Amino acid sequence: MNSDTLDEASGATAVPSVGTPPMRFDTKIAVLLRDDLATWQRLNVTSFLVSGIGQRIPEVIGEPYEDADGVAYLPMFRQPVLVFEATKEVLKAAHARVLSRALPRALFTSDLFATGNDRDNRAAVRSVATGELDLVGLAVYGPRNGVDKVVKGARMHP
Repeated sequence: MNSDTLDEASGATAVPSVGTPPMRFDTKIAVLLRDDLATWQRLNVTSFLVSGIGQRIPEVIGEPYEDADGVAYLPMFRQPVLVFEATKEVLKAAHARVLSRALPRALFTSDLFATGNDRDNRAAVRSVATGELDLVGLAVYGPRNGVDKVVKGARMHP
């Protein structure tokens, strides 16, 4: 999905084919990344964060894909994922807002760059109090207006 197919304000997709009206979603998937990450870190964090949303909230996953030759592919999200960036302070505020709204969320802390497996990742997060987490990424899913409030102060990722 490219920038031509995305309404950044609403999370709606543009017309995917001639004669089909645009789809508007009542929900939004957003990823918020700390703005001081290296490119490889941004990609790694984003992929880890969105994997939690798809697993926990199955209704965000669409139908499997198939090409013209009948080769099957895995299903993907049925709606766009909006990626934002922000300072460490804005990310911390977004974390507080997502917790106060009890929206489904995933997090990635700086400690996870030093681990190599899921068990150690969970242990690294568990060892730090909520207010002391060194967040580098946050994913959130929920009603559009609720997600917009969580990512307030962030900007779309370039």
